[in-house]
Amino acid sequence: MTTRTWITATPPTPNGDLHVGHLAGPYTAADVLRRFLTADGADVRLTTGLDDHQGYVAVRGIKDGGRKPEEVADHYGASVTRTWKAAAVEFDHIVRPRRDAGYQQFVQSFFSGLYEAGHIVPRTRPLPYCASCERWLYEGYLVGGCPLCGASSNGNACEPCGRPNECGDLTDPRCVPCGAPAELRDATRLYFPLAPFAERLAAFWAEVDMPPHLRALCERMLADGLPEIAVSHPADWGVPVPVDGYEDQRIFVWCEMAPGYLWEQDPRGGTLPETGPVQFFGFDNGYFHAVLFPALFLAHDEATPLPRAFVVNEFYQLDGLKFSTSRRHAVWVHEALAACGADVLRHHVLADRPNGRETSFNLEALERTRHHLATLWDGWLGRLLTAVERDCGGRVPEEAPAGRAWELLRGRLHRIADELREAYGVTGFDPRRAVALLDEAVACAADFGHVHAHERARPDGAAAHRRALAAQLAVAAALSAWAAPALPVGSARLAALLGVPANGRVDASALAPLPAGRAVTAPTGAVFGG
Repeated sequence: MTTRTWITATPPTPNGDLHVGHLAGPYTAADVLRRFLTADGADVRLTTGLDDHQGYVAVRGIKDGGRKPEEVADHYGASVTRTWKAAAVEFDHIVRPRRDAGYQQFVQSFFSGLYEAGHIVPRTRPLPYCASCERWLYEGYLVGGCPLCGASSNGNACEPCGRPNECGDLTDPRCVPCGAPAELRDATRLYFPLAPFAERLAAFWAEVDMPPHLRALCERMLADGLPEIAVSHPADWGVPVPVDGYEDQRIFVWCEMAPGYLWEQDPRGGTLPETGPVQFFGFDNGYFHAVLFPALFLAHDEATPLPRAFVVNEFYQLDGLKFSTSRRHAVWVHEALAACGADVLRHHVLADRPNGRETSFNLEALERTRHHLATLWDGWLGRLLTAVERDCGGRVPEEAPAGRAWELLRGRLHRIADELREAYGVTGFDPRRAVALLDEAVACAADFGHVHAHERARPDGAAAHRRALAAQLAVAAALSAWAAPALPVGSARLAALLGVPANGRVDASALAPLPAGRAVTAPTGAVFGG
């Protein structure tokens, strides 16, 4: 029986529209891997959800003039799912926490099991409180200085250093909705101690594939002593805590997300895949995925398959500052798509993916990507298919590709195909490299086309000209398969123009001459470039 590959992309918070930073992070990349593996014949499932119960959702409602959290979550959740579809990011399952029947009970059962087994314990510790708003402060309600790195941080976790906090240990805590200084009051919450899982986490980290930045975070936390994590907050937004005496508290949303991932894979509580998921997320969510979630899974059921790989992106900046939905510092995906189309935006964010380093987006660079695809990719395809229409009646020539130049081109492209498989695959996943290889393949084909266009001018060059066209048609057919994981919309258009199946396997076998006499169609508009 084929083993299923399970891929997850961290659920976005529906406190705003999807921005380009989100697309450059987990979502396009996860979709690329899914498409590649599916074309390979693998059994693949890509899942995500909507992180409705984040405190940031409720804070957005307050800032928007008093909208209810559920109104915010529903409005932006619908926008996010529409935007994924428009960007050709396709999920097999999207968890909707407030709409999926049985979801809340599933999460509460997971939480109750940990509490009854003694893994979750009560602790009374200081928690910021806003007297003006008459509200306990946590997550997006709270801002202050990170007790570990000193950077500005919200409650529960610091984005710059990736480390957790207790909320009460932030320096100069302030209420985000009203801006007033917070006071510390003792509050009894439920905590999940990580220290009992130190050895098992260390063993897991030794096996899982993850980048050095995340590994350094895990090892620093282990060296400093794994903390206790607050897994409940006094609040009225979220999944109610199913423990007597804590009815006025809600499950910490990141503790909710752990069983939420299990729900993504099988909402009926059936069997999970034999191997753990490949998880896509940003470094700011790294501690949750690499430390908290595995410990929760180990506490819940040691048979739960832990992730096999973490694919982590750094921050994608906008004009030198981090994209931020809550601060409305963003270029929204739906606006970028209206300007350039899905393939241009996907090419851009994959080529500029913040892999191991922060990168920065601007609209001028996006326009350069559009121009690049329009001139190099569509320019070559337009010249090729127009020449076939003009000189071969719109059909694949009878002459097969041949000659020394074709053998050289084919050899180069076979090597590119091998490298593409590595860049698209789980072990060597590198979408930046994949896009560069696709550009190289198109550049090689375009150069070949320019050089051999002169065959047409030779008195006896008609047959050589047609062989060169047949060679380029073979490359175009291969491109329709090789580019499909990254640029699915244009690849499907190209496959239709050539009369070949869409979403072919990414390998050297795709570089095969098309049947002589097959009708092909010249494009009437952009294929990839807009």
